[in-house]
Amino acid sequence: MRIREHGGVSGEDAWSAVAAGWAATWGVASVPAHAALLDAADVGAGTRLLDVGCGSGELLRLAADRGARVAGCDPASGMLALARRSVPVADLRDAGTEDLPWPEGSFDVVTAVNALAFAEDEEAAFAELRRVLAPGGRLGIANWAEHAANDRGAIEAAVAEADGEEPSPDPPERLSGGLERLLGEQEFAVEIAGIAEVPWTAPDDAALIGAVLLGEDASVLRELGPVVVAAAAPFRTASGGYRLMNRFRWAVAGS
Repeated sequence: MRIREHGGVSGEDAWSAVAAGWAATWGVASVPAHAALLDAADVGAGTRLLDVGCGSGELLRLAADRGARVAGCDPASGMLALARRSVPVADLRDAGTEDLPWPEGSFDVVTAVNALAFAEDEEAAFAELRRVLAPGGRLGIANWAEHAANDRGAIEAAVAEADGEEPSPDPPERLSGGLERLLGEQEFAVEIAGIAEVPWTAPDDAALIGAVLLGEDASVLRELGPVVVAAAAPFRTASGGYRLMNRFRWAVAGS
């Protein structure tokens, strides 16, 4: 999935513009990784949880269903609107990672899934995550694993080549041991880490193209759609749909 600056849409506005599409495709597909993170952080009844970069609220919904007292923040208003509808009990606020609008020590668990990469100041982001954690609290972070561990990586590489771009390199936190090193550098004590399998399906070519090229205009869909379909051929099912196996890396650390 790509969100590029085009048509006057960029930054948080870009995520708001594609919020519904994201929630219906990649957002809901991430639920197995969310569940693994909540299990590892021992989230249950009464846990005070903050999800930073909560998006459309899938992790918050899971945590609330476990009896947790949930809060979340995201700088994209369109994402927050979906989260409010999905998790009306949540305390949701418009904020980024570096300036969290809650008092010190407010939460037992803080999670950040595919969120820290958007922080302009990583040191400030981790300082805020630590500040809002209660003594003995846990920080849980997760993100997509390296391209080679995700079937969607092969499709994205083909799209990049067709579009005259170099495939994006894997940032260190997506590689094996990367989250543990990142947390250790920020003086968090890693308790457990793992990898979650996140299967994703599309019923037909149109759904596949729409998800991979989410946020692109009609001309780009026409140009690159056939590239997406060709690259996804190994993942085509007998029914004419597609099944991609993707993976998330996650880690939980004490403060």
